Amino acid sequence: MTKSELRKVYLEKRQQTSNDELLQLSSTIYEQVYNLDLSQVKTAHIFLTLKKFKEIDTLPIIHYLREKNIKVAVSKSDFITNSLQHYYLEEQTKTELSRYGIPEPLNALEAKETDLDLVFVPLLISDKHNFRVGYGKGFYDRFLAKCRKNVATVGLNLFKPIDEIKDINEFDVPLDKVIYPNG
Repeated sequence: MTKSELRKVYLEKRQQTSNDELLQLSSTIYEQVYNLDLSQVKTAHIFLTLKKFKEIDTLPIIHYLREKNIKVAVSKSDFITNSLQHYYLEEQTKTELSRYGIPEPLNALEAKETDLDLVFVPLLISDKHNFRVGYGKGFYDRFLAKCRKNVATVGLNLFKPIDEIKDINEFDVPLDKVIYPNG
């Protein structure tokens, strides 16, 4: 299937996932995140949960990273340029929903892409080669292209990867790792 076909299928699958199922799927992902070797990570970027799309709740991961004394960065979306600006999410940082329903930090210090050691990447589905299908605007493709070459990238996938995404192109970069339930 193509990215647009997969996007439609997996957005629908997410909507059909009950809250109890989402909690169960998320808990198996958390366990795998907690087993990652983070000894070289000083700063990690993670997305804030889009509840309307039934994304994994990233707050437990954020709390875990903080327990490990890892700085946490999150983004604000610019829909004019389809780009992301990054900010440190301190414990006292407030967030609010943007007009697009995306939680974003308020009055936070800016973080540079080159400061990031690890990026957790949202996705709808991935394939066995760690290519991903996102929401289709290219925010993360542009973001990851600005990061250091050695930044670790980890996708958080609610579903088992498929065999292949048919329309991968030269701008698509595979993730280093994809974590999915019972993976």
